[in-house]
Amino acid sequence: MYYLSHVELWRTYWECVSRPYTVFICSLTAALYYLWGRKCQTPALVCSEAFSVFLHKHCPVVAERFSPTPWCWGGRLQTLVCALIKSRPPVAYRNELIRTVDGGQISLDWVDNQTSVTYPEPSTRPTVLILPGLTGNSQQSYVLHAINQATRHGYRCVVFNNRGLGGEELLTPVTYCAANTSDLERVVTHVKGLYPHAPVLGAGVSLGGMVLLNYLARKRTESGMVAGITISVPWNALKSSDSMEEPLNWLLFNKYLTSGLCRAVIRHRKILEKVVDVDYVLKARTIREFDERFTSLLFGYKSCTDYYHDASPDKKLPNTAVPILCLNAADDPFSPQTAFPVTIVQSLPNVALLLTAHGGHIAFLQGLFPRGESYMERLFSQFVQAVFEYPRDIERACSVRGEQISE
Repeated sequence: MYYLSHVELWRTYWECVSRPYTVFICSLTAALYYLWGRKCQTPALVCSEAFSVFLHKHCPVVAERFSPTPWCWGGRLQTLVCALIKSRPPVAYRNELIRTVDGGQISLDWVDNQTSVTYPEPSTRPTVLILPGLTGNSQQSYVLHAINQATRHGYRCVVFNNRGLGGEELLTPVTYCAANTSDLERVVTHVKGLYPHAPVLGAGVSLGGMVLLNYLARKRTESGMVAGITISVPWNALKSSDSMEEPLNWLLFNKYLTSGLCRAVIRHRKILEKVVDVDYVLKARTIREFDERFTSLLFGYKSCTDYYHDASPDKKLPNTAVPILCLNAADDPFSPQTAFPVTIVQSLPNVALLLTAHGGHIAFLQGLFPRGESYMERLFSQFVQAVFEYPRDIERACSVRGEQISE
């Protein structure tokens, strides 16, 4: 057998790396690794010192470096790729329709988790109430992943499908909007009526997060929830609309979502045409135009601007009373960084804002093949468990006095 000497090995190596294309590939690879390394940053956690101590102790993921998928850096790409390739864990729902005061109905999809070993008694089994996004329902991949995480810990889940989106018929010409919390109040009352001794945590995604925060601000200590978590919530509806109407964002996202809203109107056209000009609504090319022609009119606002002002949860955070964790990405095309209520949150004992440099909208993809569990699922899992398993610790951490957490 022939062995190369050290000199020969070095000469062979130098001949390879000295070739122009090899130098180019090596340089490009090094540059990509350098850029990717700069993308990997520890999220910024904005909250009181006591809440920070609690989160670092019970949700260690907040202190980890978030490493976005190397080939999927930008917020737009993260958002698109997540929607296209994210896996969909199988979930078996039990559907329930409940009636509202105005004669309408709401579709709830339950995962009772009867085989829970940690909480075998249904009356005290903690419940996670999930609010999907703008045109979403219980079949969205992020909902399925959240349920997978929660049931793994032994908790019960229920998905609040907005009127007209859960497969049920509209019985009244009323749908939903980010500012109206009456349907959520009806759902919470129903859930607490069934399980009065089981703690409830609200989890809102995008528009669902707006509804949740507006509800928590209005109900304060009477919300019926022990805590809340939001993912990719648009903090200021006007700024979000401006961002979504940028040419590329309109082409990639706004146009698609507007079409989804219009499809829901078409599906319920027979009853909605009693209160709106459906043909005029269907000509909307943006979410703002849809809200101007439909949502604002349906909920009694003088204009879309008035509706957006009422729907924005940023200024209402001081009215909330329960612990709330909010995850946002700085490159989210739906919720621009300039709208993040950093200054407001800094003065509150019960609200934590976790900000990643990258992650897009409801994405936060990690790994080379990001089909499964992502950063937001890990955060959701750890926070939900921390709330339900350490209630006294989080109550002390988020009290007005901000007492330090006992060991």
